[in-house]
Amino acid sequence: MNADEFGMNLERVRSVIGSAAVKAGRDPLTVKLVPASKKVSPEVLRIAYDSGLRVFGENRVQEARDKQPLLPANIEWQFIGGLQKNKAKEAVRLFSLIHSVDSVELAQEIDRRAREAGKVQQVLIEVNVGGESSKHGAAPEQVSPLAGAIFACNNLELKGFMTVAPFFEELEKVRPFFRKLREIRDELEQRSGAKFPELSMGMSHDYQIAIEEGATIVRVGTALFGARQYPEKTT
Repeated sequence: MNADEFGMNLERVRSVIGSAAVKAGRDPLTVKLVPASKKVSPEVLRIAYDSGLRVFGENRVQEARDKQPLLPANIEWQFIGGLQKNKAKEAVRLFSLIHSVDSVELAQEIDRRAREAGKVQQVLIEVNVGGESSKHGAAPEQVSPLAGAIFACNNLELKGFMTVAPFFEELEKVRPFFRKLREIRDELEQRSGAKFPELSMGMSHDYQIAIEEGATIVRVGTALFGARQYPEKTT
């Protein structure tokens, strides 16, 4: 991919973000674009960086570890994949925001590693709104106790919630799943008195609908970088 191709893709994505935000009566600046950079080479990420992007989202700890020294130090890296507990120490070192906390055990391990690192780690709770067995995430009824466990961790800061919605060719069918995550957030804010500003939801196929339903972070890969082949690997 060259700079012109990437520039056209980025312009198209930003246009969709702007249109969806305006349709929902929102300021487009309230939506943060996190390019999903799994399997994207450092050379292409440098093109994205030179286009003005300063945040990237990685699915695998080791891939991010290998890329980061090859790219400018002022990039903010976020973790958007499923996280295993044995990768928590390195995830805390590498990422500003971890999108995928889905169990009390994982939250406590991240907290322990953040305490050792002298850091307060920002996290999102990943919610499996579709109840799909193939997806990571806490069940909706587990969100409240998981949030309570995170509140009890001195080195974690809960910023909001994330989901990967089911895939539908007919985009309107995905809307209830994004709405459900927003409702979970709103209900927990009411009950706890805390604020959770971030809703990470929407990918290349459905981010327009996600923004209309309140997404503050969209994780866009294919629409920016083109289709990629994903070999079967664990995180």
